[in-house]
Amino acid sequence: MSKKNKRSKVSKTNAMRFLDNLGISYVTHQYEFDPDNVGAGSVIAETGLDPNNVFKTLVLRTSDDSYLVCVIPGLSTLDLKKVAQVTGHKSVHMIHVKELEPLTGYKRGGCSPFGLKHSFPIVLSSQAKSVDSLIVSGGKRGVQIELSVSDFLKSANLEEVNDITQ
Repeated sequence: MSKKNKRSKVSKTNAMRFLDNLGISYVTHQYEFDPDNVGAGSVIAETGLDPNNVFKTLVLRTSDDSYLVCVIPGLSTLDLKKVAQVTGHKSVHMIHVKELEPLTGYKRGGCSPFGLKHSFPIVLSSQAKSVDSLIVSGGKRGVQIELSVSDFLKSANLEEVNDITQ
């Protein structure tokens, strides 16, 4: 169970506002975070959430200098060749962490696939088919949002998932 402080209300993030505007319901999970350790493993350790449900958001640049967002299980590794293949690009690579906040509006460890500064295509890992809900960053460090897989697909305007991990 995540460590929720029932007395403190989570201030709305752009990710939450985005989902609210679509009428998508979600649950927030708050936790203490270490700014030097904001990876998915620390989120899982701090919250006690099921590792199968915790997904991370990765931002990539394509060979034609466009961007895309990949959402994969938190403990998995992205396969860049598979991403390039399913998206029809010659190649893709991770953006540098210095580019993240100016590009998305989010800091490392708080990047949500929803409510970004700019709209980018989202690629969801096929591993999402094996769970009922996805837990992704809520748009700031220390906050995760949980929503059903079907609501994630609807809010990301996706109809399919892809094999994009190693």
